[in-house]
Amino acid sequence: MTLKNQLKKPIRKIVLAYSGGLDTSVILTWLKEHYAADVVACYINVGQRENIPQIRKKAFRTGASAFFAPDARLEYVTDYIWPALQARAVYESRYLLGTSLARPLIAQKVIEVARRTGADAVCHGSTGKGNDQVRFELAFGALAPDLCVIAPWREWDFEGRQDLIDYARGHNIPVPVTKAKPYSSDENLWHISHEGGILEDLSKPVPENVYSWTASPSRAPSRMEPVEIGFESGKPVSVNGRRTGPIGIIETLNRAGGKHGIGRVDLVENRLVGMKSRGIYESPAATILYAAHEELESLALDRETLHAKNLVAARYGELVYFGLWFSPLRKSLAAFVKETQRHVTGRVKLGLYKGGLSVLSRSCAKSLYSKGLASFEKAGLYDQKDATGFIRLFGLPLRISAQVQRNKN
Repeated sequence: MTLKNQLKKPIRKIVLAYSGGLDTSVILTWLKEHYAADVVACYINVGQRENIPQIRKKAFRTGASAFFAPDARLEYVTDYIWPALQARAVYESRYLLGTSLARPLIAQKVIEVARRTGADAVCHGSTGKGNDQVRFELAFGALAPDLCVIAPWREWDFEGRQDLIDYARGHNIPVPVTKAKPYSSDENLWHISHEGGILEDLSKPVPENVYSWTASPSRAPSRMEPVEIGFESGKPVSVNGRRTGPIGIIETLNRAGGKHGIGRVDLVENRLVGMKSRGIYESPAATILYAAHEELESLALDRETLHAKNLVAARYGELVYFGLWFSPLRKSLAAFVKETQRHVTGRVKLGLYKGGLSVLSRSCAKSLYSKGLASFEKAGLYDQKDATGFIRLFGLPLRISAQVQRNKN
């Protein structure tokens, strides 16, 4: 039974989060067949390197009544990527959340189009096994609880993408995925990911032709390339001394890092819905910026704040991965992170070489590092004799415990 049969209010207009790929191309036609409603295709530009005029033409060809393509790249960087970078949010120690960060923004833009067009429902193309269905629907619920949500993968009888390919051929829908290349890719400014199909076989390495942003480290240049990142309050503002906009910084570092094979991750991760899946990620700029930001924080933050922030990073990443961007907890953690970034201003120079990063130099306007204190060569501001009392007090619980145990024996 489709959603329309369960609702008393008829659905007359649907806004579809549209990519022009296999799933949403089929979904657009399928919605027209099963809901007899106008379908508005909403393509959100978060940095995909795609031909939007061709995607628009394809949307109308497959039945769209209208097409919107808001450019959300700058908003994506300033309101989503930079806060995640400042938090150093990461999921399961390795995934830098490229897809996870884009989904709440895409949902937000879909809702804006729905309000603008007077739509009754919104629709996404996520499968019933994936994380994105949760991310989209939690965002829809947080921002527009009055709108109906349609999830075709939980309604139709198709069992997999092979069925979708056959449907597309039967309805003369051009799609970029074929049975000879049955894996999907998702691209935005922050990364490109690959999953499904041949990549699900864990016994085999990733074919080199899967990677599209990064060179193989073995074939990367044999000379290290230095890259200096400038930060102000935890946000990147320059590359190699040249100030540019947020989008330009990421694009520059994606090119530089990709050339040197930086940012490849082959990860078996725990999906929110309970299964493990393999994701192949290419995140050159993200990898460089996370490394540079971490080095700068090592100078700017005191020990207790830095250690607390490391704990927050994992929880923040988990919330983003789980689709809880608009949750009170995520917003509260963001407020803590913002406060920690007041003095994270300075420059970090990294060396890019055959898939790896090395730290060449770091400087911070309000660094807590003191060469005079740290030096083994002279006393400076630190009197080593003071360590005696500190060690005795710090170790007092151990000595008391040992004394009690000895008396019992």
